[in-house]
Amino acid sequence: MKIPVAITGVGCLCAAGGNLGECIDTLFSGTCIPAPPSRFTSTHNRAYPVFEIPEASILENIKDAPHLSFTGKFALTAVYEAIGNAGLDRASLKGKKIGVCIGTTVGSTMSNEVFYGAYLRQETPEMTPIIRSLRSNPADLIAREFGLTGPCQTVVNACSSGTDAVGIGALWIQSGLCDTVITGGADELCHVTYNGFISLMITDETPCKPFDKDRKGLNLGEGAAILILESEHSRQERQGNPRAKVLGYASSSDAYHLTAPHPEGAGLKRALLEALRRSHRNAGDIAFINAHGTATPDNDRVEGRVLHEVLPNIPFFSTKGYTGHTLGAAGAIEAAFTVACLERGMIPGNAGFANPDPDLPASPVATTTTVTGNTAISQSLAFGGCNGVLVLGKRED
Repeated sequence: MKIPVAITGVGCLCAAGGNLGECIDTLFSGTCIPAPPSRFTSTHNRAYPVFEIPEASILENIKDAPHLSFTGKFALTAVYEAIGNAGLDRASLKGKKIGVCIGTTVGSTMSNEVFYGAYLRQETPEMTPIIRSLRSNPADLIAREFGLTGPCQTVVNACSSGTDAVGIGALWIQSGLCDTVITGGADELCHVTYNGFISLMITDETPCKPFDKDRKGLNLGEGAAILILESEHSRQERQGNPRAKVLGYASSSDAYHLTAPHPEGAGLKRALLEALRRSHRNAGDIAFINAHGTATPDNDRVEGRVLHEVLPNIPFFSTKGYTGHTLGAAGAIEAAFTVACLERGMIPGNAGFANPDPDLPASPVATTTTVTGNTAISQSLAFGGCNGVLVLGKRED
């Protein structure tokens, strides 16, 4: 990373709020309680809670809304907030090299069980679900919505997808490929992932408890977050003010297991150290870490030990007790939260944390905590051993 990349706009929606401001208010003033899913049913004899977005939070009058998935509608809602926050509009986007890089996992491809069931029964099902999937690729949808012709990529890298999309977008800016990049992540709840995580026995029947001794697993969530990245030339030309900067990014693979992290966090260590190197920062420069913190036994154990080893005594927290695990959107949502926390100079308490785990050498902050410094880390650990790390700085950094 030769020079920092400006973040000039941020948009976000999840169960904690319909925009970034509402989400941050929830993080600092209250707890978002998960509930059984309302858009689909399950034959399980237990109702596993999820963090679902009320439809009222989705932007009204989205063009072609009946033919879009919730993932697509979440993405567009966050995009319009981010563009407005950056002081941009449709007219100002014309004639510029603008890329789109969005992370997701499920997208809308697993919401078509009725279609596939009918097809396997050798019936002739209605094609609407397939058309909806094809039209709802989040990166393609955003490019189509605004008539953008720059590079367009959907990143599907499990739960690090949102983090990796932001990192890739920053690299596009630095390479001169784009003047501006619309980047982030979006994902929706669906029946397949709901049952899939239950079958893995890593889902909690109660609100999740990241890093707590009594943690049992995650709660699923959904949402989207978008960051507007700009080159210095583009930002200065229109006199845009950055909210923060991407200072460094790195990714790695454990190459260890399909779902479990490396027991010693070897890949996460590599990604952390490389992200710090690329940002020209060291452990003493970091004000806080927005951890992945899924509340699963393995993830929290590995992540907690690595943070203690690489970034000792630096406050950290997980926000998944407020949002649930939003899969491909998680890294982008947490990057957006990290920007807001840098601006406030405060981080929220780790929701669900009450009892320190004696097996972990460090614990997250339990209450709202004031932090000093200009630099923070947002990191993601994903199935397949994927690790993504962003180093973010205040706008004056």
